[in-house]
Amino acid sequence: MPSFELTEPILPGPAHALAALLGVPVPDGPLPLLWHWLYLLDRPAQTDLGPDGHPVRGAVLAPPGPGRRRMWAGGRVRVPGELRCGEPATRRSEVLAVREKDGRSGPLTFVTVAHRISQGGRVVVDEEQDIVYRLGAGPAWPADGPELPPGEDEWAVDVTPTLLFRFSALTYNAHRIHYDRDYSRDVEGYPGLLTHGPLQAVAMAEAARARGVGGRVEFEYRLVAPLFDHQGLIARAEPGAAETVTSVRDRSGRPTATGTLRRLGRTG
Repeated sequence: MPSFELTEPILPGPAHALAALLGVPVPDGPLPLLWHWLYLLDRPAQTDLGPDGHPVRGAVLAPPGPGRRRMWAGGRVRVPGELRCGEPATRRSEVLAVREKDGRSGPLTFVTVAHRISQGGRVVVDEEQDIVYRLGAGPAWPADGPELPPGEDEWAVDVTPTLLFRFSALTYNAHRIHYDRDYSRDVEGYPGLLTHGPLQAVAMAEAARARGVGGRVEFEYRLVAPLFDHQGLIARAEPGAAETVTSVRDRSGRPTATGTLRRLGRTG
């Protein structure tokens, strides 16, 4: 399968922008877990975008066929080194696997994409992303339940259309389900704007960072249910002796993402 390589400087601007967006501390030193998603981005030509805003050619990942809806399902990120601002870095990307399955809503295509980022002659981020393509509109969505306020150990993020738009801009993600409410509702069948899977993963990583967990780690996460803008975003991290368990839920307590962080050994 084809691979793609990109080298560019790692500048502090995107990191400061994400910190301002989420109201979290600007990193002093290496970039925190998952902040590499602000850098070394695919930037396809406007003419290479499909009707949903995703590229249909000229990028690492293109849909397996016309009319397929794209969803981020989860991934695994291993951080054996430090990605720092002020130095160039190189990302090498390739499609590792394509698997076809039958789901309740019809045929599904699961694609695993690998990204490896090197800086200063060594690998600092080793990642696999799981993407799912489906046909047609989504199922009927259940009504929201009673509100469950965030606990003392939870972090509530105020999800607004402007926050979703700005996160899309930071990650160069033109998928219209995150900022075009008419398209999200009328074409893809969602009840609102969809909160990015990567934004939920970043929220889990930041909840862990607030608890002192970071550095050389591996993080496995999964998106278990769609999260829409009117449902909020509440993240949590529970450090343990061997691992840190993270999660995201909506305001009614419905889980939408889960994750586990483990520290790498000295030889990691």
